[in-house]
Amino acid sequence: MSKPLSDYDKRKQISVRGLAGVDNVSDLKTNFNRHLHFTLVKDRNVATKRDYYFALAHTVRDHLVGRWIRTQQHYYEKDPKRVYYLSLEFYMGRALQNTMVNLALENACDEAAYQLGLDMEDLEDMEEDAGLGNGGLGRLAACFLDSMASLGLAAYGYGIRYEFGIFNQKIVSGWQVEEADDWLRYGNPWEKARPEYMRPVHFYGRTEHHPDGVKWVDTQVVLALPYDTPVPGYRNNVVNTMRLWSAKAPCEFNLKDFNVGGYIQAVLDRNLAENISRVLYPNDNFFEGKELRLKQEYFVVAATLQDIIRRFKVSKFGSREVVRTDFTCLPKKVAIQLNDTHPALAIPELIRVLVDEEKLLLHSCAVIWSDTHMRTQFYDFHMIMMTIFLCMKGRSVEYVCMCMCASVGLVNILCVCVCVCVCVCVCVCVAMQRVASLYPGDMERLQRMSLIEEGGMKRVNMAHLCIVGSHAVNGVAQIHSDILKATVFKDFYEMDPHKFQNKTNGITPRRWLVMCNPGLAEVIAERIGEDFIRDLSQLRKLHSFVDDDAFIRDVAKVKQENKLKFATHLEEQYKVKINPNSIFDIQVKRIHEYKRQLLNCLHIITYYNRIKKDPNKQWTPRTVMIGGKAAPGYHTAKMIIRLVTAIGEVVNNDPVVGDRLKVIFLENYRVTLAEKAIPAADLSEQISTAGTEASGTGNMKFMLNGALTIGTMDGANVEMAEEAGEENLFIFGMRVEDVEALDKKGYNASEYYNRIPELKLAVDQIAAGFFSTKQPDLFKGIVDMLMHHDRFKVFADYEDYMKCQEKVSALYKKPREWTKKVILNIAGSGKFSSDRTISQYAREIWGVEPSLEKIANTRGQLRPQPH
Repeated sequence: MSKPLSDYDKRKQISVRGLAGVDNVSDLKTNFNRHLHFTLVKDRNVATKRDYYFALAHTVRDHLVGRWIRTQQHYYEKDPKRVYYLSLEFYMGRALQNTMVNLALENACDEAAYQLGLDMEDLEDMEEDAGLGNGGLGRLAACFLDSMASLGLAAYGYGIRYEFGIFNQKIVSGWQVEEADDWLRYGNPWEKARPEYMRPVHFYGRTEHHPDGVKWVDTQVVLALPYDTPVPGYRNNVVNTMRLWSAKAPCEFNLKDFNVGGYIQAVLDRNLAENISRVLYPNDNFFEGKELRLKQEYFVVAATLQDIIRRFKVSKFGSREVVRTDFTCLPKKVAIQLNDTHPALAIPELIRVLVDEEKLLLHSCAVIWSDTHMRTQFYDFHMIMMTIFLCMKGRSVEYVCMCMCASVGLVNILCVCVCVCVCVCVCVCVAMQRVASLYPGDMERLQRMSLIEEGGMKRVNMAHLCIVGSHAVNGVAQIHSDILKATVFKDFYEMDPHKFQNKTNGITPRRWLVMCNPGLAEVIAERIGEDFIRDLSQLRKLHSFVDDDAFIRDVAKVKQENKLKFATHLEEQYKVKINPNSIFDIQVKRIHEYKRQLLNCLHIITYYNRIKKDPNKQWTPRTVMIGGKAAPGYHTAKMIIRLVTAIGEVVNNDPVVGDRLKVIFLENYRVTLAEKAIPAADLSEQISTAGTEASGTGNMKFMLNGALTIGTMDGANVEMAEEAGEENLFIFGMRVEDVEALDKKGYNASEYYNRIPELKLAVDQIAAGFFSTKQPDLFKGIVDMLMHHDRFKVFADYEDYMKCQEKVSALYKKPREWTKKVILNIAGSGKFSSDRTISQYAREIWGVEPSLEKIANTRGQLRPQPH
């Protein structure tokens, strides 16, 4: 039986979710029962909750299929320029509810489920997260796919179908324990295998020179099997494709192996090839020397580029034959966006394919790349710190992809094309002459800009390779782009300033507002209409309601309902009684030193000490939540998690503190948990050291959902302050120029430790084992790092951070003033839509025009076309 609707659930029945027409509900019920019976081979007597989820997923998917086919037909009819987004990570999360939102099916599905005696939230909880990403990079890729479909772009996402995604995190006795994320164990109802488009990818081998060109021989072949997942746009009938490659071994066996007993071993050896798509690398950013990682990077670009060229050649409506052979028009029809440095090998591989496979002359390839208006590849860069640039040891590169990297070893700075042809030397010489003519005699500059880093072993600098081989390079927040041009890419910027741009990140408002916070979406829609879902900049209209008492009450009420629901979840999960009237103070992101969870820990300890010192004072209650995963090999990050859990064990069980302070580590943080936590947050912690965070997107999600930000002037925080007004955020700490000045002076943690008594007390408590009485020395390594080799200067910002937190507590005691700032933040968050980001990419980089026009959803006229 279905549970009665709570006030929260009643609020979910809102107009932005689509009307539940009688015919729609009837059709959904019929199709649900049909899939339960014929697809799952079950009846209601034996079906499980997971069976019901799969029946519903297939029912909703039926509404995608016609649109999906029609979208591809439309692209072949119009032959637009196509955008290919290459990323080694796509952190998609769950698909069911997102699909229902974009197809306006939510209310109809809710009603159908109710009439069938099922609970929609229970069914949604049966879906596995598609966790094929580590965090922000992969989630950004997912948001971009949503926006590209919603803006009517002929776009495709390409990546790897990892059998195991980002690990599941368990907290056992306070420690992180990693468990495999077997997300495919029950199957995936959203994907469709396309074995007819399987492509061979070659590894190892050697090159032979022949009169008609270079041959790559004696290779190990791995087959790339594509799985397609539909990506629906928002109510425009557009359904784009995310194509993920799975590695498969070829089926050929030498029959003589049957006679010599080698058959079994031959079958077992298939696993070595298929390991390529077995597991997502946990994000520790240090891939040097990891052969499997390099194989993954080459695997995805080699398969993808074959697919791109195939589609380019047959891209004519009604034809499966090669109809386009003039590759000089390739850049007019193809835009390839590289998501960070991971797909960097696409740059030399494209030229290898054109020269070796398509038999283009080197001169033709040079034309494709040299004409500013005809280049095909573009690069967005998500990092700042030089230490995490992606480099590959030359020997590993040459070993894994011999044919291509024989030429990479020849190429140095600013070569227009990288290919296996011996004639590449001509291009190298041209490039070298250009640099030499611009900077005569400047050998240091040549060395800094080199693609090949000299040393004990030569290494290929993938970031430099991307800059050299791309028409446009962009950072992902204005401060980030400025830092890149002024520091790490200064030489390249001085040489080609026109190449560098900024594209501030964004988030999709469909998932991160309409889907995860329907109550707030409805309150907004009641005031300004529903068009903000497509054009988030319309949120600025909310400025007219900042002093509207009814709107202030509605926004505050939605926030409290979200907090009550999340508090119930926390109490069930962690057995900790939560005060729903406390500040929900949340920091969720990868656990890393530069994210500075340790600064948050010092505030918690200091606040705890203050309450203990003066328990009769009217303290503003707080529930501090920290969540995120530590890379399995990152010891310090794992110790940070252990410190958070240890602090929680002490604080949560102290009767003097009571419900005025609670500390919870949010286990296994992922997209689905973010969708619960973010709408409930009052305070968003964005406290990285200024100049270290490229952009961030979590900060945007919190802002859009009515949390106030406490943060440094880092990443997108800078632009958030510009949009909402710096006075409406809690900004503290050093700016980039302050950090640079401190670096020149020399950071001495002891100066702050000796000068600030509360800081000294907190550090001494950690060092003395106050939070680890059974193991007093447990956290001495963290203390030693903070005192002697803290690259991110936690102590330098401690004092200002504490003062800023006092302002947070004081304002929270004034609910009306707090909510007014919340409204101003929501009104200022319109810039941070991924629709805006993608529109800028489309017009300023890819050379295509977004469209809000609907594709006709014609039934009965579907003609199969190449995918």
